[in-house]
Amino acid sequence: MPKEKTIENVHNRRQYTIMSSDDIAAGKKSSWYALEISGSVKNLCPELWGLQFLSSLYLNDNFLTHLPPEICKLYHLTILDLSNNKLRSLPAEIGDLIQLRELLLNYNSLRVLPYELGKLFQLQSLGLQGNPLNPDLNNMYNECNGTNRLISFMLDHLPVNATAPPTRQWMAIAEPDRSRPTALFTVMCYNVLCDKYCTRQQYGYCPSWALNWEYRKKGIIEEIRIYSADIISLQEVETEQFHNFFLPELKRDGYDGIFEPKSRAKTMTEQEKKHVDGCAIFYKTNKFTLIKEQLIEFNQIAMANAEGSADMLNRVMTKDNIGLTALLETKEVIWEHGKPPENQIRQQIMVATAHIHWDPEYCDVKLIQTMMLMWELRNIIEDTLQQFRPNTATARDINAMPLLLCGDLNSLPDSGVVEYLTHSKVAANHIDFKELGYENCLKKLNPNIRDKESLSHSFRLGRAYNNSEIMPNTNYTYDFKGIIDYIFYSKDHMNLLGMLGAIDDEWFKQNKIIGCPHPHIPSDHFSLFVEFEMPLPRTTNSTRAIAQSKR
Repeated sequence: MPKEKTIENVHNRRQYTIMSSDDIAAGKKSSWYALEISGSVKNLCPELWGLQFLSSLYLNDNFLTHLPPEICKLYHLTILDLSNNKLRSLPAEIGDLIQLRELLLNYNSLRVLPYELGKLFQLQSLGLQGNPLNPDLNNMYNECNGTNRLISFMLDHLPVNATAPPTRQWMAIAEPDRSRPTALFTVMCYNVLCDKYCTRQQYGYCPSWALNWEYRKKGIIEEIRIYSADIISLQEVETEQFHNFFLPELKRDGYDGIFEPKSRAKTMTEQEKKHVDGCAIFYKTNKFTLIKEQLIEFNQIAMANAEGSADMLNRVMTKDNIGLTALLETKEVIWEHGKPPENQIRQQIMVATAHIHWDPEYCDVKLIQTMMLMWELRNIIEDTLQQFRPNTATARDINAMPLLLCGDLNSLPDSGVVEYLTHSKVAANHIDFKELGYENCLKKLNPNIRDKESLSHSFRLGRAYNNSEIMPNTNYTYDFKGIIDYIFYSKDHMNLLGMLGAIDDEWFKQNKIIGCPHPHIPSDHFSLFVEFEMPLPRTTNSTRAIAQSKR
């Protein structure tokens, strides 16, 4: 039976192995993934298209004059050899064979090629020798890296047949409390995919013109403007793009914002740091006032808490991810269902955003960075309470301050990161720590020192989008589709009223869209958009004391 072939094993790819009588007697199952058909064949049997398990198909040295469009049904093919036939054209459906690594079309009668060939973004070898190709195509093919050059050209000139995705549906969760003054506001969390990472090497299925920043930025700002959130948290914003694009554009829409680049920017020249990405927070100036902001650098916290741990220094400290906080204060216009007393209009909200390390092999780093984030948020909020609410009953209670946490956490819902944030603790021996030497240094980040079995934080957080049916993916690429972006909020202060649903999955299926970015979707992430209410606290002696202290 034919063995499964690989591109690397070219010379042995057509060797055959016959199962021995001993293997048969032992009940060993046979499997085959390659098929060779030769012998002056002019037509192909329709049953061939049912062999969807095939990874290699050799139809070379025959008399085929056309290739049926049903070839697209063999979607597991990585090798397709059609050399030495009499093909004069190829069906557009050949572009659906996106697993192809090798496509041999040598010595046929091809003069033109379908633009759909550009969809074969994983193609490593394209054989076109001996065809009477259009001179322009032939010259392109004969250039250095001709396969990549030709495939890119084809994709860039392939018409975009897909219409824009349908409007995302609003999912109402609850009605606002109309019995007392309530602050209503909306929040967006969005990883906009910085220009430096948006390359053909990374997103080969997307035309190069749709990866270009000048094209993508129009779609990004249009999406931000359509939803017009009161608070916007962005990740992967390049330094230059923040100052020259996002800030001036959003200021025209009534926003102001803050930004910090990743820590490596501190070691760079002014020219180099322009292209370092970071996190940004924008807010509508008619609804909020910025009181103060603070950068959180995980590598600095790791260095200060290493406690002799080589893993903390070599794995955690070397990553330059950051968090960013903005202490916002509400204005009168944000309140509905009655105006609060003058001394209670200015309620404060701590808004935080973060972009956690991306590599799946560093789940320990992700979890530790998240623990550092919550530890630092605790310190920031405690200092804020002491500054604005001294000598009150809530001065030491971090849950007295409403907290909104948005970010690209690069962690799935079943990860230690999300468990830690959702349940306020995680086992000290959690599998995500990889049994590495963090025990002593993590003790300093654990407020509950009496609990030896777990590591915790003291915030009481709810999670928007906690139902994967509403939003099955927040990151959507060819290689990965999953939930890694989140919005967490203080359950004591905020109620979730609703959220924006996902892009219709049927749109992706009908248009055979295998990943983003796409001409209609400018990032590989989908934005999260929610509405919260923050009711005015019931009047008590403690809240009256707080109000007096803020005068």
